[in-house]
Amino acid sequence: MSYIHFDKTQLVNLNYSLDREIIRTNRGGCYTSTTIIGCNTRKYHGLLVAPQPQIDEQLHVMLSTVHETVIQRGASFNLGISKFPGNYSPRGHKYLEDFDSEPIPKLTYRVGGVLLQKELILDTNRDRVMIRYTLLEAHSPTKIRISPFLGFRGYHNLSKENERINKEFKKVPNGVKFQLYPEYTPLYLQLSKKNEYVSKPDWYYNIEYIMERERGYEYQEDLFVPGYFEFDIAKGESVIFSAGLIEADPSTRQKAFEKELARRIPRNNFVNCLKNSAGQFIQKRDGKTHVIAGYPWFGWWGRDTFIASPGLTLTQGNKETFLEIIDTMVEDLSGPLFPNVGSGVMRNSTSMDAPLWFFWSLQQFIEFTGDTKTIKKKYLDKMKGIIDGFRHGTDFNIHMLENGLMYGGMDGVALTWMDAVNTDGPVTPRIGCPVEINALWYNALCFYVELSGDKEVETLSELVKKSFNETFWDEKRGYLADYVSGTFKDWSIRPNMIFATSLKYSPLEESQMDSILEIVRSKLLTTRGLRSLSPDDPGYKGYYHGNQYTRDIAYHNGTVWAWLLGHFVEGYLRLHGKSGKHFVEKIIQGFDGVMTQYGIGTVAEIYDGDPPHRPKGSVSQAWSVGELLRMMYLLEKI
Repeated sequence: MSYIHFDKTQLVNLNYSLDREIIRTNRGGCYTSTTIIGCNTRKYHGLLVAPQPQIDEQLHVMLSTVHETVIQRGASFNLGISKFPGNYSPRGHKYLEDFDSEPIPKLTYRVGGVLLQKELILDTNRDRVMIRYTLLEAHSPTKIRISPFLGFRGYHNLSKENERINKEFKKVPNGVKFQLYPEYTPLYLQLSKKNEYVSKPDWYYNIEYIMERERGYEYQEDLFVPGYFEFDIAKGESVIFSAGLIEADPSTRQKAFEKELARRIPRNNFVNCLKNSAGQFIQKRDGKTHVIAGYPWFGWWGRDTFIASPGLTLTQGNKETFLEIIDTMVEDLSGPLFPNVGSGVMRNSTSMDAPLWFFWSLQQFIEFTGDTKTIKKKYLDKMKGIIDGFRHGTDFNIHMLENGLMYGGMDGVALTWMDAVNTDGPVTPRIGCPVEINALWYNALCFYVELSGDKEVETLSELVKKSFNETFWDEKRGYLADYVSGTFKDWSIRPNMIFATSLKYSPLEESQMDSILEIVRSKLLTTRGLRSLSPDDPGYKGYYHGNQYTRDIAYHNGTVWAWLLGHFVEGYLRLHGKSGKHFVEKIIQGFDGVMTQYGIGTVAEIYDGDPPHRPKGSVSQAWSVGELLRMMYLLEKI
């Protein structure tokens, strides 16, 4: 039995199987995602979800799903499953024997004397998904019928029956191509062997996505099924179904599938699952290298990129990709600000901390490689520009106070990582001097001085250190204020103070760090990360659920974030050294169990604040995975 495996009892239990999703990506920005039984529960699910840059900057669901039918002796057995109002139809999951994820998703169906295996893989460098069907057992002649459900819609949207649709198709080798709408790239559906394509255009109405309903969004759509492919299959034979945005050569599909399979890292243990997951966030397209913040609905985010990149790349010895990511980000640096989301004219730069995480990310490069020369040569001028821009003031009322601390914020805008905004405005606005911003600011100044020897910046860093302690520290409480605005100080116990214990240059003494770590450990630490607010606080929300408004309220008011563990662990090991190793090992090992939950083989974005800390949010998050890998590095270093 492989590391990630589900048996028939688990698969046929919809309460169990529909809560477990797979996500696979390729280097070009495509992904395939569904549940372990192939029933889509989100509008973001799809077998081929691909960029359509000629339309917009978003991904688009091209092929939503396929329903397979096994035909023997005139009897048909439909292996597909979709949710419709009041029922699931067909209920093909009842034929499932097992699910295996080693090294690619593999489903095995038993229908009477037929044992059929289905394997799913994405082409690494092309916008194409391949499904391999292998007939393991059969006692009589067998046919397979494949019915494709076409989307041709943005992944944030839903499809509805309409008159604009182009139902025409064109024959291509061993298949057909469709272009449902003129603005879209054609979709090529082909098989590795000769087959019969039967045109039978029809709409399937009101397919439901239960996760969207739970999240308070529209959850019903109509999908177009143009017809079906039918072919004979012999015992021991494998046939590959290919769906891509460029035409494939059917005669090369078997070799192409095997070639892709050989490139995969085995998912045979916890560490290898993390390594596989890490690679899935790296997107290389049109000469740019981005980090996708999370799947299935995030794009790339500036803050997340800088925080996640060291763990995703440098822990794997991949410094070239790290530098490609940084260079791509630097192209979009405008004044002292990086885009928080988007690029060029579509950018949104509402991130006060992204430029400061840029400094931290470069520090990590030197930590892992020892290569200071490259950083100085490529980025020293950019670093100076950011420091000068912050000192002189920039957008969103970001400016330096006379005491050297950084102030930022204005009504209606959230500038820190606690950036949830609902109809009432920012949930945690934190206008003023946020504690983590100023810890990062001090670290950035000191790092720049380390590289440049700039005496003026060194003098400023000394002022910031003094002001930081005077402004944020309270000896009686034994911890730091979360943010300060004028005479107001917010003493909510949040994880933001933890960065003052983890950054290479900290304005604090060890005794202060120790006090902070103990408070964080007792109030915020869970088996899945740090809570975003202490349970003792009246504003604490222990569960992340409901519609978007309700979820936004909980997002940074108690919800657990796995990525914060990286900085808690770094601060903890900084003080405790080898004596803290067992404690940290236990934290990391605790994530072994999540590999078979929620996003299979990866780590979720967030977890409930209250036990049992159920996974929530995106099923696979870059900084969650990256920081777990970096924590492992910190342990190895000890």
